[in-house]
Amino acid sequence: MFIDEACVSCIVNQSTKVANALGADASLEQKLYSHVEGLSQTFSYKKSPPEIAADVYEDMAMIAKSVDLYEAVKKASTKKAASFIPSLEKKLKKSSNKLLTATKIAVAGNVIDLAAAVEFDLEEELEKIFETAFAEDDFEKFALKLASAKSLLVLGDNVGEHIFDYLFIETVQALYPQIEVSYMVRGNPIINDVTMKEAKEAGFDRLCQLVDSGVNTPGFTYDRANEVSQKLFDSADLVVSKGMGNYECLTPSHRRDITFLLKVKCGVVANSLNKNIGDIICKMV
Repeated sequence: MFIDEACVSCIVNQSTKVANALGADASLEQKLYSHVEGLSQTFSYKKSPPEIAADVYEDMAMIAKSVDLYEAVKKASTKKAASFIPSLEKKLKKSSNKLLTATKIAVAGNVIDLAAAVEFDLEEELEKIFETAFAEDDFEKFALKLASAKSLLVLGDNVGEHIFDYLFIETVQALYPQIEVSYMVRGNPIINDVTMKEAKEAGFDRLCQLVDSGVNTPGFTYDRANEVSQKLFDSADLVVSKGMGNYECLTPSHRRDITFLLKVKCGVVANSLNKNIGDIICKMV
């Protein structure tokens, strides 16, 4: 997906979110906003939103003299997400369709998105997710493909959400022990996306193959990925793409058998999917 005019104001407004996350004074907040607003005049409409965001966040990090702009927020998101795990594990244990329940849990975690134009409450989402139907529902196709797969690549998205991804992968491994699962993360801190640091802290390196994509974008941009990640992306029997950033980067993609799991949180993605903001998606291509 290329950026839309609506993406420009959304990206500019992220400077205010960064300032709030840093507890910035008025001077720094104004510097961030002015710089990003200036950059917006030259945004290329031949790039995806995550590609534009990568350049913007690199500049904001330099201005704020901070390697990880959302470090404190990410820690809080992880702690909050982890607090729901005991009840979700009970839900899974009682479930008659564990794959569907685990998939819904993974999608519910996608509400933790600091780049989204519209924000949702995680606790509220978890209360209703199991009774909410997928607006785009390819779950049965996904389950059928999973049953015959030997390898699965999960493209991680946001910190906090990754805690629910862990539960999803655990469930897949229990149901389909023949599958070799890989979990791919960003190459460096960008917005609140999961990197090797947060993934290792959550134990993904002991759960499955953990892979650093090498990308500096808040989404899997194939051309920016390292060679190992490109080969893994191309060779996996099935790819699960979490969140809007990955969807934006992989629409379109040169490969098939990608299952997009996400919560629609902006009008541009809603229009791309012909769905509504707030819908949950399980789309296979």
